[in-house]
Parts: sequence; C-alpha cells; structure tokens
Amino acid sequence: MINQNVLKRVEEAYLKYLPNHFTDGEDYKWKAINHFHKHWDIEAGDFAAMLELALEKADTLLTAGFYYAKGMIVSFAQNDPDGVREQFRILYDETRDLAERVVTFRNYAEEQKQNHNDSGWKNTFQDLHAISVYLWLRFPDKYYIYKYGEARPAADVLESSFVPKRSADASNMIQSFQLFDEIRDSIAQNQKIINLFNSLRTEDCYTDANYHTLTSDMVFYISRFFPQDEWFPLDYNPGFSVGQWVELLQNRDIFNENSLAIVKRMKDNGGQGTCSELADKYGETMSYYNMGSSMLAKRINAKTNCPVMPRNSENSRYWPVLYVGKPAPKGSKGVYIWKLRDELSEALTRVDLSDIPLYVKTVAEDTSETSVTEKEMFANTGEDISMGLEKYSEEDFLSEVFMDQADYAKLQNLLRRKKNVILQGAPGVGKTFTARRLAYTMMGVKDYSRVEMIQFHQNYAYEDFIMGYKPAGSDFILQTGIFYDFCERARKHPDQEYFFIIDEINRGNLSKIFGELLQLIEADYRDESALLAYNHEPFSVPGNLYLIGMMNTADRSLALIDYALRRRFSFFEMTPGFLAEGFKIYQESIHEELFDSFVEQIILLN
Repeated sequence: MINQNVLKRVEEAYLKYLPNHFTDGEDYKWKAINHFHKHWDIEAGDFAAMLELALEKADTLLTAGFYYAKGMIVSFAQNDPDGVREQFRILYDETRDLAERVVTFRNYAEEQKQNHNDSGWKNTFQDLHAISVYLWLRFPDKYYIYKYGEARPAADVLESSFVPKRSADASNMIQSFQLFDEIRDSIAQNQKIINLFNSLRTEDCYTDANYHTLTSDMVFYISRFFPQDEWFPLDYNPGFSVGQWVELLQNRDIFNENSLAIVKRMKDNGGQGTCSELADKYGETMSYYNMGSSMLAKRINAKTNCPVMPRNSENSRYWPVLYVGKPAPKGSKGVYIWKLRDELSEALTRVDLSDIPLYVKTVAEDTSETSVTEKEMFANTGEDISMGLEKYSEEDFLSEVFMDQADYAKLQNLLRRKKNVILQGAPGVGKTFTARRLAYTMMGVKDYSRVEMIQFHQNYAYEDFIMGYKPAGSDFILQTGIFYDFCERARKHPDQEYFFIIDEINRGNLSKIFGELLQLIEADYRDESALLAYNHEPFSVPGNLYLIGMMNTADRSLALIDYALRRRFSFFEMTPGFLAEGFKIYQESIHEELFDSFVEQIILLN
C-alpha cells in the first residue's frame, strides 16, 4: 500500500516535468519498444546479430559506466547462440513461474562466464535490472523497468508498506512490480497525464495503452527529481512540541554528549546536511552521524513511545523522528540530505550547548605519533592522562565496527571477566581495528598512551617481551622488555585501564615468550608476584591491564595454541560484518547498486 495523497502530489509535479523531459530524449523508452518488436525474431539464423539490433534502442538502459548488460548478452549469443536463444524462450514463457525464469536466466549467464575463463569476463551483468528490461521490451503491457536505485526512493517518497531491499532475489523485483501496479492504477485514472502523454507521443513511440512505461518513467522521476522539491516523509511527525524537544535535549540519558554534538553541528550547518558533509566539516566519520542519529531516535522512541515510521528498514523507520530528508543532488557529497525538524531546530536555540564541542579535537591515531617524552611524562607523574582527550563511547564503537550490539556486549564482558581475550577469524574481518576500538570504548576515551600493540613472530623471545641481556658495546646489560615496561606503567595508575594488544599471537612460541608470566596473566593471579628468571626479583601483572590477542583461523600452517595458554584466554570468533546493523546502515548510505553487487559477490565467496 502507498500513500495516495502523496502520489497525487507526485502526479501534479510530474505533469510539469513530463513535457520538457519527454522531448529532451526520454521518449527513447517508448521508441525502444517499437524498435525491439520490429527486429525481434527468436528463430533468426544469426541470433547474435538479431539480438544486438533488437536491443539497440535500449542501450541507455543496458549500458552505462561500468555496466555492460547488453554487451555481455550479445557476447554470450556469439559464443552460444542456441543456448541464449533457449534462455530467452524460457524467460518469455508466460506459463512458467517468473521467479523460476529469472533464476534460470541468471544461472545460465554464470555458467557461460565460468565456461569461458579465457575470455576475461568478470561479470555477467545479467541482474534483475537487465532481466526486467528484457521482459518489459517483450511484454510492455505487463512488465516494468526495475532498478533498485529507483524503486527504493520511490517507495520511500510514497510511504509504501513494501520497501525494496538490496537483494538479487527475484522476489524483490516481483514485489516492486506490485508496488508499480498501484502507481499504474492511479495513472490510469488521471486523464491529464494520459492526454498530455498522447499529445507528446510521436508515431515511432509505443502507444503504452496500459501505462506500464509511463509508470516506469514516473518512478524514475520520483527517484531523481521529485524529492529535490519536497522533503519526506510528508505525512509523518513524532508529535513533539518545541517545549517537549527542550526537555528531551536536557535529558542526558537520551541526548548524550555525542547526540548533542550531532544536532549542534547540524544546526550550525544551516539546519541540514549530509553525513559526509558533516564529517568533512566538523570531524568524525560518516557512520558517526548516520548510526548515531538512528540510535538517538531509538532512545527517544523507547523513552516517549512516540510513533515511528511503519518501515521494514530500521534506518528508514527511526531517523524521521529527528529529520526530514531528500536525496542529495547529483555531484554533491553524500547520498541523503537530512534537515532538522522545525520544532527540534527551534528547541536547539533555547538550550545552552556551549560545553559541547563544535569541532572534533584531532588526536594522532598511531602511538608512534605521540612523542616518547610525552608518554614518559604521563607515566612518571601520575597525571590524569584522560584530560582533554577525545571521548569514545559504545555508540562510537558500533558506528565504526560492524558488529551487533549483543556481540559487542559479549566481547566486552569476556574481556572484563577473563582479563585476556583472543579475537580469531579470517584475514580482513577487522580484528586489529576492533581491538583498538574495544580498548577505547572500555576506557571511554581515545587515550593512545594506555594502548600498546606488538606483533609476534617466530623469532620473538622472552628477552624481547619480559627481560634479558643485550649487547651494549663490549659488554652485556640486563634490559627490560616491552611487556615488562607496560606493566610498570599500568601499575602506576591503578584507577585507569591499560590494554596490551598482540597481533598474530599464534605465530610466536608462546610458552617461551611468556615464561613464568603464563600463570600471572590469569585473572585470579593478577597482582600476585613471582620471581623473574633473570633478576630473581618479584614481579606481578597488574589487575588493570588487559590482554587482547589476534589470530587468523585461515593460517593452517601454524601450530595450535597450546592448552596451557588456551585455557587462560577467552576466544571470540569474528566473522564478516555484512549482516550487522551498522554495516546495513552504512550500505544504505552508499545507495549504489554496483557496491551492493560487490557485497553480494563477497558474501558468495565467503
């Protein structure tokens, strides 16, 4: 179901848009249908040549940028004309289930690519869009042109109960066709649009008696032009007055410091902006604004039980509590422009936010960029090294690390309880990235002086890690190792948490590296002393120090971690985060079919 009142406004705007649009070259859609029917011949002797000619006028739909659907299907026909002929027979067989026909066509294309590895074919491009074009050309009174990048914005603007997903599943296209049917039924009752179209149509244009192509064109218009003039959603409001927004802004359980920073920056930017624009101008990441806004809206809804949008997508459901939106103009930075709701914008003028920083204080990410002198100064003076540092919260973690909130809570609980955790997973899932940000969120700030990171290798030894004799000119002197020094630093600040991160932990000889500290790292033995092998002095691992290790499960050539160390660590399996809410929101913000296709292929590879 769609909002008929919104659709009427769209139709009125489309009436103004259609005349110039139609005569400026967009009439090619109707001309392409006539051209296809004039040249289509399933029994043609030279099937590839016939197919190329029949699709000629639809080139705009089947060839664009790095999208070569027409070129690929013609190449398949040149290599296997009878095979492609049979696939079109199946695709055009209306006695068969549509979803089955789509899957058969795509599977055939994949087989062709696999069977011709020497051809250099990397992608078949025979996606839902291309297949919908083939169907529409053959049966223009039954099918529509489907493209996710057009169907999704149209569904959002029309407040459809069905929202297209980024998916290669044929049901996504089929359900979108049902959405388009509702639009078509309305166009059929709008005599103004019908009369205007008939007055513009030339003899070489298809008559479009059932208005399917007009519907596809209107969907294209909604996705590209209509939202530029109107913010959406049009018929939704959370129902807060200016005074109620003021009360919410003053409730720090709802509007925490990060949330206030987001709306303050939005207000400073003229009351509107894209996430990319805000990130560039004020600092932080695009996801910080995107996911931070959605999580804020969820807290507002949980606290007030205000109405929310009836959407399947969490992203579309919650951000309208705070903003109205529209797609950003072509060429601008970002995908959607958000604008503060009028009442919230006014409330921000009545609340003192002078203590909320407008710009992010830049802090060096790498510990190597923090001077040794500064580290030593903090380590030796006992000064609170958290003062003035950039704060880092659970929201920040979830906006940057594509992990569900439940997994985050589990990981943090494991580390707090066991003191030692190993992140294991395939290369590229973000173990190192996650380890650093797990430390930041547990500290509450990005304090690089309290995080140390090393990498184990086959030659790494106890002497490097704890203590050992090393050459100094003509003599040898006893020197402490990196872990010993870090423990001493942590011991001087017992009220602060320190994090020691070990990359490739399974590449070292762990028993030899840890030595007598193997027992002392256990949670139950923290702050208990043992005599060190070299100086025979008591040493302990402080209770405020946490160990985070990382290992690649794909590294089959390495020996398994021995049981003595394994029982002292908790293990947390990290997997690709494509299904995490944070990644879904990030993918939604990209709003690009090529990116979606790439993600789908990576998931298949995994």
